[in-house]
Amino acid sequence: MPAVPDWVLPTLLPHAGGIAGALITRPQIDTWYASLKKPSWRPPNYYFGPVWTSLYTGMGYASYLAWRDGGGFEGDAKIPLMLYASQLTLNWAWTPIFFGAHKLGLAFGELALLTVNVGACTFAFWKINQHAGLLMLPYLAWVSFASFLAYRIWKDNAVEDKKESKKKS
Repeated sequence: MPAVPDWVLPTLLPHAGGIAGALITRPQIDTWYASLKKPSWRPPNYYFGPVWTSLYTGMGYASYLAWRDGGGFEGDAKIPLMLYASQLTLNWAWTPIFFGAHKLGLAFGELALLTVNVGACTFAFWKINQHAGLLMLPYLAWVSFASFLAYRIWKDNAVEDKKESKKKS
């Protein structure tokens, strides 16, 4: 049996959270999410799966390049990989906050923090391997866009967000 190339597991790792997030998201799309006011410039729902699949693949491979060229956790890649791990944790946490708990304001704040973290990670990866930095740029652009979208959804649904909180109290 041939050995698995070094780049495969880091490339696939982000998809684990994506799959778990999809299990939370899917039942909410036609119910709760459909009831929210959303801006006209929001992409159609069918864009999100392919976009996240490509972004997770790119960021995963970028982490491999940073790890490989930066000497792993024992070398120059230690801080960039810690930034990567923290942004991945924030990424995976967003779905349960937004789609699971329906906390629109908290989800926006978490996404804003994620965007800053992804920017720092992109810059840190760039310093180790420019291709790794470039692979992170579409992700940075998407989470920046998603932050604006989350903000608009939060603000447009502020009354509903408060009602939801009171129901759970």
